[in-house]
Amino acid sequence: MNLKKLILVAVLAVSQAAAAVPAFAVPAGTQSTTGSVAALGTTQSAVTQDEPSATDPLPSLDQPSATDPLPAVVPGGTVVPTPTPASTILPTATPVPATIVPGATLTPTASPIPAATQGITTPVVTPAGLPLNSTGAGQLILMMNSNKMYKNGTPYTANQPMAVKYGVSYVSIRAMVEMVGVNYTYDTKTKEVIVTKGSSIMRFKTDSKVYTINGTKYTMKGPAYQYKGTFMIPLTSITYALNIPYTVDNVQKRVILTLTTKPTASFKVQTTEIYAGQTTVNYMTSSSSPNGTAIVEESWSSNKMAIYDQPGFYTVTYSVRDANGLWSDPYSVTIQVLQPNQPPVAQFTTDKDVYKMGEPVVLTDTSYDPESEALTATWSNRALAYFNPGPTSIQLTVTDKHGLSNTFEKTITITSEQLYTQDEVAKLFTIPGDIVPFDGGLIPALPNLTYNLSSDDYTLIRSNSPETVNTEGVLYRETAFGKTRFLVHHMNNMTTRQKLYVIATNNGLYPATISTQYSGIAGPVTSPEYTGRISTQKYYQSMITGSSKSEIIVQPGQSIPILTDLSKIAMKPKEVLSLSADLVSDYPIQYDVVMVEQTKDPVALLPTLPVLDRDGVHNRGTYPNSTRIINVTDVVGTTQSKLILGDNKNDLNLIGIDPMTGTEASNSGNFGVLYKIVLDRVAANTLITFNPRGGNYLGSVLVNGTIVNLPNAGSLSSSDMNAVVFRTGEYEGPVDITFSVASGSNLPVNFVFTPLPPKK
Repeated sequence: MNLKKLILVAVLAVSQAAAAVPAFAVPAGTQSTTGSVAALGTTQSAVTQDEPSATDPLPSLDQPSATDPLPAVVPGGTVVPTPTPASTILPTATPVPATIVPGATLTPTASPIPAATQGITTPVVTPAGLPLNSTGAGQLILMMNSNKMYKNGTPYTANQPMAVKYGVSYVSIRAMVEMVGVNYTYDTKTKEVIVTKGSSIMRFKTDSKVYTINGTKYTMKGPAYQYKGTFMIPLTSITYALNIPYTVDNVQKRVILTLTTKPTASFKVQTTEIYAGQTTVNYMTSSSSPNGTAIVEESWSSNKMAIYDQPGFYTVTYSVRDANGLWSDPYSVTIQVLQPNQPPVAQFTTDKDVYKMGEPVVLTDTSYDPESEALTATWSNRALAYFNPGPTSIQLTVTDKHGLSNTFEKTITITSEQLYTQDEVAKLFTIPGDIVPFDGGLIPALPNLTYNLSSDDYTLIRSNSPETVNTEGVLYRETAFGKTRFLVHHMNNMTTRQKLYVIATNNGLYPATISTQYSGIAGPVTSPEYTGRISTQKYYQSMITGSSKSEIIVQPGQSIPILTDLSKIAMKPKEVLSLSADLVSDYPIQYDVVMVEQTKDPVALLPTLPVLDRDGVHNRGTYPNSTRIINVTDVVGTTQSKLILGDNKNDLNLIGIDPMTGTEASNSGNFGVLYKIVLDRVAANTLITFNPRGGNYLGSVLVNGTIVNLPNAGSLSSSDMNAVVFRTGEYEGPVDITFSVASGSNLPVNFVFTPLPPKK
């Protein structure tokens, strides 16, 4: 009997001691723990995103069983058992019912959250002996298990105390947002509190664990609820949403939130180069307040100027003040002001002052820029020779990159004596790439050159159909081994930006090496002819410089993009990409040309992408022996003659196969074929020109190691137009021509060989 009484007294003593411990407290807690905004006693579960876990959480609020010790929290978030078990944890002085069923009088009916009782009364008297440690600016302190709050050391009273429900710490959302200084409203239809902080919008719904930040969903362990007209929210969720860091002080039973209220300021200088006395400087500012407080004032250092009179370095500083009177940290940029830009000097010389009609006029441009910058030259009345006697004025205007110009004019005299006719001048003195007029109707009747034809076993993969791509998919699929040539030319006809890829897949048992020999990539731009010309130019340039040589190893079963410059820039709608490239592989490789939306992974999508059909107009196919070697051993140029390419009569189309359908393919126009024209003996004083026969042409050619545009300006739009390719000198000699048809242009074409008139 005495033993029973003794046990009863002991139990009552332990229960009374436990009742005196706040629900937020931990028996052995003597440390302060610092945490992130994501978790003060809550563990989030995913809806669309999880709130990040805290490294130093709030002390556990779960009520342990009578036999379990109350856990303590140590720095770093590690939970360890306390030495002395606690029997129970009694409810707080202001308990929260396990189930809340808000009545009509508890549900807010207006926006913002209604009821005067929901507000915060300020100030209140600080309880005697409460250790606040003289909190400073930028702090909000929530007292555990209490409605007392301290902002910047000033006490306030929340409309409801911090509460614990199912182990989750809850606070009044209105009290929190008012203390933080952000805007909020209440939507009576959806029962949502809408919090606005700067450009962020947060939505919390009654009786829901889900809340959103700018539309992204997050999940809380406990749902938001209403109690006595107050909207209660898990503390960790509102701090995470508002991006507020915190510290948990277990000794003084408080949660300390750091309110980052100082605004931020920055600026950029819009003009990249600034010249003293000439350039107007544009300052583009940016400022914001973490809690959405309005920016009411800005301040610049005294050396901020619209125009700087003197060259040098100037450090400009900018800061802003918000409506709460807080200034941002100063933001500084050092501006370099250059010496005033001087206009260029236009000048040129002529080799003489008096000329006969038809006598070549040699003009030498001697213009210069004081800052040694590149100049744009524009000539007026410039010609190879003049055919009207009398004084003739020639003008040259040069412009620098800043728009400053200068013009020079010189007058020469043309006599009535004639040296050359206009036709003779054009043939003798037109520079390579410029156009000379020919009667195009006479060219088909010219005799064809006799030559020996051989080939190199490059396999050509021509991916040009569908040329206009309307949907994502595989444009070409082929397995090739050894020397492989690519000609790829496609337009994006979708409404989104797309990327074009060449993907190499090793379906073999051994690692395969792919060696890139030559390549040229152009685009994306809207002109098919331009991409064809530039890709061909770059292809020739890589032959000259070897700049494209590289190797890549593809492991068995691996798929990787190659020729990756092709996919560096996404294609806008109606833009075109062109590729010419020569590769060599030591094992068979499956090559896929694919087009997909710019953000997608082409390798991951490859197994599911559809193989697109041909468009019925353009050509695709795999063709063997795509290097044609034309060797002319006879003397060329003693009489006028021609070499015709791409006509499918004198120069037959390559015959191959469309591997996606298994049908025969004929390479109309022989696009992608590399012609190596070897002229062993070209007579002295021979003019070689390029003449289009099938329509508009825009491309280039490689002659004796030099790239020549076809033409230099504009395009060859008529069969009467001939672009100068090469002109021999006083002696017979060999000429090597490397030519590939530019995508977007038309076939057939002629190389025309014409004896030059004698020089005088």
